[in-house]
Amino acid sequence: MIALTRAYEVPSRRDGLRVLVERLWPRGLSKQRADLDLWLKDVAPSTKLRQWFAHDPAKWPAFEKRYWKELRGKKIFVGLSRQIARGGRVTLVYAAHDEKHNSAVALKEFIQHRVN
Repeated sequence: MIALTRAYEVPSRRDGLRVLVERLWPRGLSKQRADLDLWLKDVAPSTKLRQWFAHDPAKWPAFEKRYWKELRGKKIFVGLSRQIARGGRVTLVYAAHDEKHNSAVALKEFIQHRVN
């Protein structure tokens, strides 16, 4: 199972493996408060794509398509896929304010398509 949570939310024991999926560390968040197991910077969208998207919901379909194209060339998903296949819970941690249009949402969908 894959869950999503904002980096600024209080961590939960139910989160399972907590993975930060942002290229940049969330502003004002200490490492202790974040309580992360992994930080996968390389799985985040490229700086160019992130800046182009600029959290504009109107660009969401194009962003998701471009981001998935970037992800196809990365082998970082092996460990996450194993954790998910074993029934382990993985929580993707993100910093964006928009809960529906952010890279963690697109990443979750990408992983679910690859695992299933």
